[in-house]
Amino acid sequence: MKKTSLLLAVSLATLLMSACGKQESAPPEAAAPAVPEAAAPAPAAMEKHDEAANKPEEAANDVGKKVFGAVCSMCHASGAAGAPKFGNKEEWGPRIAQGMDVLYKHALEGFTGAKGMMPARGGSATLSDDDVKAAVNYMVDKAK
Repeated sequence: MKKTSLLLAVSLATLLMSACGKQESAPPEAAAPAVPEAAAPAPAAMEKHDEAANKPEEAANDVGKKVFGAVCSMCHASGAAGAPKFGNKEEWGPRIAQGMDVLYKHALEGFTGAKGMMPARGGSATLSDDDVKAAVNYMVDKAK
């Protein structure tokens, strides 16, 4: 998560620095003509954007995938501390059978059981409830 934040900060700083250094060489009246219609985004590209906007579950899966990669994978990739391995239907099955509310509660508040333990928020106190739930949804979807 720190890498992502650092990458975003560096990208933003670069963008701002490049925008602040620009100077117009001509007064606004002599500016270039308006962008011709041919330069407008292609309809196919707009359709893809519209499709993504109409599918919030895909956006949530993207968030879940990012949170999984940054936090959850530390244990769920290897099965450390008894964590069910990512995508392992046999290990996830009994947990999924308990219901999503139980999985969310254990992920948010932490849990210690006979097979291992789950730290609250995967050990990352900065994760929002929605981020944690998105990661749980992502892992459950991949284990069904």
